[in-house]
Amino acid sequence: MFAPQSAAVTVLAVDSISQVVSNLTDWITAFLASLATLYLTIGGARYLMAGGEPAEVEKAKVALRSAMIGYALAALAPDIVAVLRSLTGS
Repeated sequence: MFAPQSAAVTVLAVDSISQVVSNLTDWITAFLASLATLYLTIGGARYLMAGGEPAEVEKAKVALRSAMIGYALAALAPDIVAVLRSLTGS
């Protein structure tokens, strides 16, 4: 009936724990930057639609502040990981 097909086996492996940490740092940095961009967009839209209402302007400012914190964390993520590596000795 059906002849068995030879399937290519893909083994996902890493050389060291350092490579895993490096890859994880890259993923976290990308996630933080994406989330910060989302908050920047939301904050900008809220600010534009606030119409001068103080409560809505404050909500927009909080979203924009959160975006700036997210960008700062994304930029500092590699440095934070480097400090943690030096503390743990790996």
